[in-house]
Amino acid sequence: MRLEILVGDRSLVLETGKLAKQAGGSVTTRLGDTMILSTAGRSKRPRPGVSFLPLSVDIEERMPSAGKIPGGFLKREGRPSDRAILTARLTDRPLRPLFPKNYRNEIQVIGTVLVADQEMPYDVVSMVGASAALSLSDLPFDGPIGAVRVGRGPEDGSFILNPTYAQIEESDLDLVVAGTKEAITMVEAGANEVTEDVMVDALQLAQTVVQTQAEAIEKWAAEHGKPKQEIEAPEENPFLAQIRSEHYSAIKDGIVNTDRRARYDDLEAIEEQILEGREDEGEIAQIKEAFSKLEKEAFRDLYVNDRKRTDLRALDEIRPIEAEVGFLPRVHGTGLFSRGETQVLSSLSLADLGLKQRLDTLEPAVTKRYMHHYNFPPYSTGETAFLRGPKRREIGHGALAERALLPVIPGEEEFPYAIRIISEVLESNGSSSMASVCGSTLSLMDGGVPIKAPVAGVAMGLVKEGDDYVILSDIQGLEDHMGDMDFKVAGTRDGITALQMDMKITGVSAELLKEALGQAKTGRLHILDIMKATIADPRPETSDYAPRVEALTIPKDKIGLVIGPGGKTINGMQDEYGVSISIEDDGVVYVSGLDGVSVKSALATIHNMTKDIESGEIYTGKVVKTTNFGAFVELTPGRDGLLHISRLAPGKERVERVEDVVTEGDKVKVRVLEMDKQGKISLERLED
Repeated sequence: MRLEILVGDRSLVLETGKLAKQAGGSVTTRLGDTMILSTAGRSKRPRPGVSFLPLSVDIEERMPSAGKIPGGFLKREGRPSDRAILTARLTDRPLRPLFPKNYRNEIQVIGTVLVADQEMPYDVVSMVGASAALSLSDLPFDGPIGAVRVGRGPEDGSFILNPTYAQIEESDLDLVVAGTKEAITMVEAGANEVTEDVMVDALQLAQTVVQTQAEAIEKWAAEHGKPKQEIEAPEENPFLAQIRSEHYSAIKDGIVNTDRRARYDDLEAIEEQILEGREDEGEIAQIKEAFSKLEKEAFRDLYVNDRKRTDLRALDEIRPIEAEVGFLPRVHGTGLFSRGETQVLSSLSLADLGLKQRLDTLEPAVTKRYMHHYNFPPYSTGETAFLRGPKRREIGHGALAERALLPVIPGEEEFPYAIRIISEVLESNGSSSMASVCGSTLSLMDGGVPIKAPVAGVAMGLVKEGDDYVILSDIQGLEDHMGDMDFKVAGTRDGITALQMDMKITGVSAELLKEALGQAKTGRLHILDIMKATIADPRPETSDYAPRVEALTIPKDKIGLVIGPGGKTINGMQDEYGVSISIEDDGVVYVSGLDGVSVKSALATIHNMTKDIESGEIYTGKVVKTTNFGAFVELTPGRDGLLHISRLAPGKERVERVEDVVTEGDKVKVRVLEMDKQGKISLERLED
């Protein structure tokens, strides 16, 4: 069975009934030649002892899909790439709110990349395929969703639906939107300082596209899908009414406190009072469940009806901010950013371009010059946990901060460095990813990186009941946990550089997001003012402890000359000057070292050896060979000239034997007389 949905100039083609027929739901989705097999399944019985939706989404990249063999020794796919993890998160986020709140069966969605055509990104294909597979299965999925990427043409500013990699590269907008036929459920974007108005127009266009997709998949699934699993309504909690009547007012008062720890202590004391004397484990679990439900009920009552926040801030108020640079000695650049009870320390490292990250993925890109890594240790929330490498959330937040700052990072020509930032979350009470954006901007400026403009970020929240809602600026952890939206917005004074929105309800309209974007801009400008008071412009020089990197462009046909046979020439210069030299295919040579004088000396040598040698130029060269008719003098590495025996003495005295005047290894001052058509160089000696 086949379904074709036209999106812009290309069609999404969905097929079912041919592959993976034993899966609960199975769909192959194709865009261009990129193709993904999406499957959805569930366990037969609920997972015992869980109070959350046990949904897992995995993306399986297969290197043959891009005509590649994996690197490394094993030559087979191992742990998921960052791209696979980010795509899994992108697919998971719009699906998760569309399952029943009390559903506890294990749900597994797997997207296997069958073809990656190097033209179309596969993430949107994965999202649509997962939606269709779930809709065809018997899972109680309140979808389907549609998904689309929106770019913008560089010439006329027109929007492009599902652009290619090449079009994305030229676009100032890379927006991915998912949603149901009623509303938007997920937003992810990178942008080159795009205005709020442009972003809203793109969101509105995307909403119409995802609506069309969702309606088409819904109709297709009704014809070919399985009957849905029947879900029993949860039993009424026997303690809910009693606790509400006796303790609701105290619970509501307890969640209002400017001190987070004091708030937790007050609520814990109320819960212990209710549990006092209880020994039956079943009753205790039910009471805890009822108490948690009333906490959320009181929270929503406080926000929607009373228009109050738990920490008594105004709805659009940003928490107190502290910003500091140069916090760590010897590190190339540091930024310490605190907002309320969230604190992030960002550290900058600069290196030569030879340390760019090499990518072994399904995408066309093979290297990455700017890297941002985000760490969220357990002590940041006062907890303990095993440290076993970055989790999916940390990879996602690092990618978001990287996307936010990438538009302001200078190009290689202006700043020929590889750049890495680590954002260490030292304390967390909400919005740590946006704090990492702010801290990283400070570290870049402290490190002398000539960024285009400072970038700040703020997380927006939402509490919605029917048609009534409140939008919150700079949400704290409790507002993220109990609210309906986490909408992260980063940008400069001139526009947006990154967006990320997750919903816990079935969606919101583009009009509501427009209001949130306007409120976010006000908060962002406030934060940028505070950062500017700390450091207004990037430092004029990089740190004394950072490497010095300079660039030189040479003719492509001279690359081999600089490298020399077996790398002899380039290795010799690296040893002589104590520098690192890397050469790009286009002839750009990067020289890096801790000593600026050595870097400039190496550059001068490379310049001299690759430029055309002209008559009259003077060199101090080394004698590399003697013969009975003269000496060969190395003018630059790999470039020799003949100093004839008749011109060996500066005063042109007659010389009987060459070795009476010079021997191998001697330094002599010479002038170029001529260079013939074969490139042979004639020299004469000058007084030293």
